[in-house]
Amino acid sequence: MAGGINKLNVKAIEAWVKDPARSPKKLSDGAGLHLKVSAAGTPSWLLKYYWDRKERLISFGVYPEVSLAEARSRRDEARALLRDNRDPVAQRRAARVEAAIDSRTRFSDVAESWLAKRRPGWSESHYKTVSETLGRHILPKLGSLPISEVTAPLVASVLELLHDRYDTAQKVRQICQGIFRLAQAQGKFRGDNPADAAREVITRRRRAGRLPALLTWPELGAVLRDSKRAHLSPSVHQAHRLCAFTAARLGNVIAARWDHFNLDDATWTIPRAEMKAQDRHFDHIVFLAPQIVTELRAWRDLQGVSTRGFLFPSVAGANRHITHESVEKVYRVTLGLKGKHTPHGWRSAWSTLARDAGHDRDAVEMALDHIHDNDVARTYDRGERRELRRNLASWWGEHLTAAERDLNGNYG
Repeated sequence: MAGGINKLNVKAIEAWVKDPARSPKKLSDGAGLHLKVSAAGTPSWLLKYYWDRKERLISFGVYPEVSLAEARSRRDEARALLRDNRDPVAQRRAARVEAAIDSRTRFSDVAESWLAKRRPGWSESHYKTVSETLGRHILPKLGSLPISEVTAPLVASVLELLHDRYDTAQKVRQICQGIFRLAQAQGKFRGDNPADAAREVITRRRRAGRLPALLTWPELGAVLRDSKRAHLSPSVHQAHRLCAFTAARLGNVIAARWDHFNLDDATWTIPRAEMKAQDRHFDHIVFLAPQIVTELRAWRDLQGVSTRGFLFPSVAGANRHITHESVEKVYRVTLGLKGKHTPHGWRSAWSTLARDAGHDRDAVEMALDHIHDNDVARTYDRGERRELRRNLASWWGEHLTAAERDLNGNYG
């Protein structure tokens, strides 16, 4: 055939394959690509090229499984490698080794590496929370799989099991996202991060409007007095009071652990992984009023624990805590506050009354973990600003206690 490139066509190849004599002995398509029949009678695509002044051959597969168009495409890819001073045979061997490594790299291997790399920058409690979330919700389903085979639908299937637990689903997705980012950086995963697409299966339950809240001292004092007379279970009653005296979210209160508290320093450190806002790089510190510190000491002594376990364990077992509903039902049913006040209402009351009293606005917002600027937020955990927040907690505890003790409802 005449010189040049892309000289063959399917008709000519088919005629040559069917010819018993197969003359000529090989068909050239140009630029080193040719079709040659093996001793066993199988026609195969080969590319001849020179590397380090030596002739080399690389096989692209048998015909017709590998078509003329596909063989040409592989030839063009190989010649592009040569122009980039890379040997196509060596590249193929490296790819096979890499693929073999990928098939042996399990999701759990990368997860373990990801945890180890991030642990130095985390508090021990935050590390423990993330590790437990990984072990409970992610590894049972994905851990044994080669990470290169984990897809967005597989990650989505993990998240769908948490369809009624929005915050947990978000944390699980963020952990998966970080693990895949590390795998991408290490060359163990190619393509888009599966956790990015999987976010679409997470849905937040819609709230039917703004949560109600009582915003005067006499009303708040009455709530505390009524709850004392209501004969609540000790755990639920103490959780209710922790909500009231700290304005912390109910989800954080019911899952609070003793090792997160430093009663000598009057602080409660909530791991960032347990907070609603995940876009910050530090744990959330709650400063405790003297009144609630005293109550927590007594509660700890009553439980007979030191620094382990939940503050409010469930009757179902010490490894479980009380539920949202157990506290919310107190407000809605026992205290008759449906449509008037909720556990979340203490946050609204804190914000409104503290601002009305002239307290530093940023200190108030930081106490509620509403500050979105990381640099501003950090200043409120240091020095003078830290004292502003501590003083704010003491002010709230003093006024709330006074309101609770005002049996005639004249406190204002």
